[in-house]
Amino acid sequence: MISVATWNILHRVHAENWGEDTPRHWPDEAKRIAAITARLMARAEQVIALQEVSGDQLADLIRALPADRTVHALRYPRVPSPRHGTPPLEDLSEHLVLVVKGPARQVAAEAFDDDPGKGLLAIHTGGAIVVATHLSSDQRRVGQLARLAELTAASANPVVLLGDFNCDSATVSAALGPGYALANLPSDALPTRPDGAGHPGPDHRPHRRPRR
Repeated sequence: MISVATWNILHRVHAENWGEDTPRHWPDEAKRIAAITARLMARAEQVIALQEVSGDQLADLIRALPADRTVHALRYPRVPSPRHGTPPLEDLSEHLVLVVKGPARQVAAEAFDDDPGKGLLAIHTGGAIVVATHLSSDQRRVGQLARLAELTAASANPVVLLGDFNCDSATVSAALGPGYALANLPSDALPTRPDGAGHPGPDHRPHRRPRR
């Protein structure tokens, strides 16, 4: 058994483009990056999946890694384009990331054909395949979920799928099929993006059921 976590840390360009509160709460992006890295280094999970990781954040994370952890990253072909001036980043690139404690081998990394800013990243660790993903927020996610199911269905190992699905759990479950089970997050889990009351919306980690 392995422990996992997933977090969309919100790329600064996306935050500014979409009018998120993050730039107001963290006007100094370097301090926000350092705080995120410190939070991640304090986590004990064996695998942490991260979405919307800027090039600056990835570099800071790599510098802080202890000897027993490694980073696997997919750099998207699309680079976020600022709509409002120049963002406080040296490297605007965006990445999908897995932070892993212990030995791990990358087995897949690809941007989706219909969205160069979304994709999947898979590793083998602890006897399991762990896949990080970030899906599009529109109907393109139908084909993207099908690709995830295709990639993981043939695995002889248990599979854990983590990420930002941009849809509800029922949609994810229906697309992946009965071979997967949804692991509900704890009731006190923090949301990536709170609703008006500050509560998390539905969020789940799919696990493929072992074959009998």
